[in-house]
Amino acid sequence: MSKPKRERDLEDTEAQAITRNIRVSPRKLNLVAALIRGRSAQDAVATLTFSKRRIAQTVKKTLESAIANAENNHRLDVDALVVSKAEVGRAVVMKRFHARGRGRSSRVEKWFSHLKIVVAEQQQAAAPEPQQEAA
Repeated sequence: MSKPKRERDLEDTEAQAITRNIRVSPRKLNLVAALIRGRSAQDAVATLTFSKRRIAQTVKKTLESAIANAENNHRLDVDALVVSKAEVGRAVVMKRFHARGRGRSSRVEKWFSHLKIVVAEQQQAAAPEPQQEAA
């Protein structure tokens, strides 16, 4: 016997990718995630490609994975994808010590983060038809 299959949390028009234990603080990662929230998938990839932040390459890999999941696993249209969510969570914190003067020490905390990117297929809005005037 096996466990019952878990229900899918996302809509049928959504796909996600999760990267865990990224070696960057959640505050810094959230700055990069904020750049892509609400943008189209291609625009978000272009933004991350030319970002100067070190962690942008890891976020770009996660975004490309979400796009690939949408295309291959859920049969969504890649051209209509939008980054609907980019969630940043706190992971473990490594605690280290740094030697200071007079035999003292101070604590150094090395933060890790989780990243979850959800892309959704956005329906193309049909252009309104011009109305004819009645004479």
